[in-house]
Amino acid sequence: MAIEPRAGILDIQPYKPGAADAPGVANPAKLSSNENALGCSLKAVKAFETAASRLHRYPDGGASRLRDAIAREEGIDADHIVCGTGSDEILQLLGRAYLNPGDKVVQSQYGFLVYRLVAMQSCARLVSAPERGYTTDVDAVIAAAGDDTRIVFIANPNNPTGTYISDAEIRRLRDALPPTTLLVIDAAYTEFVDAEDYDSGMALARERDDVIVTRTFSKIHGLAGLRLGWGYGSKAIIDVLNRVRGPFNVNLPAIEAGAAAIADRDFMQRSAQHNATWVDFLRQQIGGLGLEVTPSVCNFVLVHFPQTAGKTAADADAFLTRNGLIVRGVAPYGLPDALRITVGKEADNRRLVDALTEFMGQ
Repeated sequence: MAIEPRAGILDIQPYKPGAADAPGVANPAKLSSNENALGCSLKAVKAFETAASRLHRYPDGGASRLRDAIAREEGIDADHIVCGTGSDEILQLLGRAYLNPGDKVVQSQYGFLVYRLVAMQSCARLVSAPERGYTTDVDAVIAAAGDDTRIVFIANPNNPTGTYISDAEIRRLRDALPPTTLLVIDAAYTEFVDAEDYDSGMALARERDDVIVTRTFSKIHGLAGLRLGWGYGSKAIIDVLNRVRGPFNVNLPAIEAGAAAIADRDFMQRSAQHNATWVDFLRQQIGGLGLEVTPSVCNFVLVHFPQTAGKTAADADAFLTRNGLIVRGVAPYGLPDALRITVGKEADNRRLVDALTEFMGQ
């Protein structure tokens, strides 16, 4: 007889990443995981390769070199930074540190799936606040949170919708929450946003001790394979997270590559420019086929399909896969009629539009 795990663990559905293979198709275009179409900084690659000569050494347990590099580029205090194996680990550390069984956690309706995992791992209660137009509704979040919520998770901009709320709205939310509620702003896609009314939340986290912002190297920096992220908040919050993380949670090559990547502003700028061009292209071209495309400030678009037999999201997913184009179904988010499509290289983007044109016309 198997040893029983803690109550609630077997109710958790493991996170399923975007597919990477299309059966029977050689070298398919992977547009399922919001990876950087341009790859990563060559400076990061060189730093990673150089680190190979020191693989017998333990990494710096505090990732000091990486935190210092982040602090220089962001203009913040390194003592207010904690690093992790992707921003996912920071989110999980927050659950481990601040959630007790039965505590309430609030997210927006189509919030990132990891928030649900964090709540369930801690035996906490997850409440989803309805969105408006696939965008976080601050009033709904405030109403759902009430006076007894322990953590509010807000992805800004949000995955999988690609939408964002303004800095003013984030501040209004924080002001309406009780001081006993921790506001977690997941800003994984912040570098792609150029809207004047947007802020990553870093300024708010600098001002208050009840806000933390999580960031990642997986998107604009193109280091998804290294699993590297960081969080920024008050010294009190960072101190708590340092007490619950593993002593060597970030490996040595990741520290070195991350420090090089965040200093390569030219690569970041080229990545943002590529994305701005092609996310607009995808929205216009796919929208022209009669499909609804949610306006996105990220490196992906959310495309909605009809429920007509032969034209559904599942039908489109299967058709695209057969044609070597791997996208992401988002039914687990409560969006069974939509697909999330990552911005790829120019050739992949044009190929995708051609394939969807054929699909809708057949």
